[in-house]
Amino acid sequence: MSDSDGQAHEPAGLEGLPPLHSISKGEVVSVQTYGAFVRLPGYKKEGLVHVSEMSASRVENASEIVDMGEKIWIKVIGREIQGDKVKLSFSMKAVNQGTGQDLDPNNVNGDQDQRRRRKFRDHTGNRITLEAVLNTTCSKCGCKGHFTKDCFSTPGLQYALVPEEDDAASRQQQPLLTPAVAPQLDSDKKKKKKKEKKMKKKRKRERKESGERQQQQHQ
Repeated sequence: MSDSDGQAHEPAGLEGLPPLHSISKGEVVSVQTYGAFVRLPGYKKEGLVHVSEMSASRVENASEIVDMGEKIWIKVIGREIQGDKVKLSFSMKAVNQGTGQDLDPNNVNGDQDQRRRRKFRDHTGNRITLEAVLNTTCSKCGCKGHFTKDCFSTPGLQYALVPEEDDAASRQQQPLLTPAVAPQLDSDKKKKKKKEKKMKKKRKRERKESGERQQQQHQ
C-alpha cells in the first residue's frame, strides 16, 4: 500500500522518509493533548497525528482516541522541512482502522484540509488589535479620556448635571430636567388637560340645566 514510485524522485532532505500518501501501521509512542506521535516500522522519524486528523468528529484530547503502545493505521499527508528539522504529518481518519483501506484514495479531503489550514495560518498571523482612546478633556477635573458627565455619573442614581458657571448666568436658573422626570411631567400635563376638559363639560351641562329651569319658571 506504499507509493514506491515517489521514492525515485525524493526532494533533498526527505530521503529515507515514508512516501507521501502511503499507508502503514505504526505504534503510538507519545500522546499529547494536541495529538499523538506515531513511529512506523523501518523508519527512525516519528510523525504527528493531530487531533483534527484522528476522527471526522471533533476531538478535544488525543487520549480520547489512542493510548500509548497502541497500533494504528495512518496515512502520510505531509512532509515538510522546517529549518533543519523534518516534520511528518499523519492522518487516522483517512484510513479504515479495521482494514487499513484508504478512505480518501484521491486525496481530495486531505487537500481541502491543507488549504483550510494554510488559509487559517495566513489570516491569523497578522492579528489586528483595536484600541480606542477618547480624545477629549474633562472641563471639571482636567483629566483626559472622559467627558464631564462621567465625573458625576453614579450607578443606580439619576441626577442632572449642574451647569457650568459661564452657562449658569445665561440660563438664569432654568429648571433642570432629567430623563426620569420628563415622562412624569408629561403624564401630569395629560392628567391636568383631562381634568380641565371634564370641568368644561360639567360647566356646560350645568349652564344648560340652569337655562332649562329658568325657562320652565317663566312659563
